[in-house]
Amino acid sequence: MSTPHENAAENPAEGFALLDQRDAADLATYVSRARSVDPQAAVRLQGMDRVLAVWVSVIHPAGLLDAAPVVLGLRTMALAESSDLDITVAASAITDRLARVSTQAVPAGDDAVWLSAPPQQVNAPWAGIVAPRTGWSALGTVAAHHVRDVARRGVQAVSDAVPADSGAAIVQKVRSRVWGASSGWGPLDGPEIPDGAAFALDVLGFIPSPDSDVHVAAEQTGQWLRLSTVAGHVLVKLRR
Repeated sequence: MSTPHENAAENPAEGFALLDQRDAADLATYVSRARSVDPQAAVRLQGMDRVLAVWVSVIHPAGLLDAAPVVLGLRTMALAESSDLDITVAASAITDRLARVSTQAVPAGDDAVWLSAPPQQVNAPWAGIVAPRTGWSALGTVAAHHVRDVARRGVQAVSDAVPADSGAAIVQKVRSRVWGASSGWGPLDGPEIPDGAAFALDVLGFIPSPDSDVHVAAEQTGQWLRLSTVAGHVLVKLRR
């Protein structure tokens, strides 16, 4: 969950231009999936030349005593113009803007989709946790259908363990326990990967259809693991 800065000012960044409607639709779907985990989710938008990196948190500790792992999602979209944007905003604000532009007529010969930057940034502690861009070493691969099975079993375990009308603290405690555990589904030569990473790959739509013979690639650098498919990446910060 994220909270607005106490003295939020007008964001100096004006916005960004997605390459076309397909990228806008991809962003809308991705943000919607993140909000299915947390309706109050935040999203970090980073412009790097003509690529927009879109970060979300699927799992992160709720406090110092919370043993939940840090599990982040990353998907990139093409930009029509170079950008050095770097803001963290409410996911709902991006959803609202995408909904508005989807109803607007696109001028002939202009496929770019312009989104204005939300005027208010939010404070999301996970957004300050930065994974390295380089230095990754391959660990191996895992069959996507196996990853999906791990995710679905975890979802059922959370559902079974949370009584009806439970408070947020109880739900967070159960999620931390289930998604922080590892059922040994990662590459044989790699470290134990929390089951929450499998959940993130599934809930963010990074695992293809069940009949696809696709594998999830695993890489590591220091405390970080990166799990990748053609659809996106999940990054996990391992506990010491």
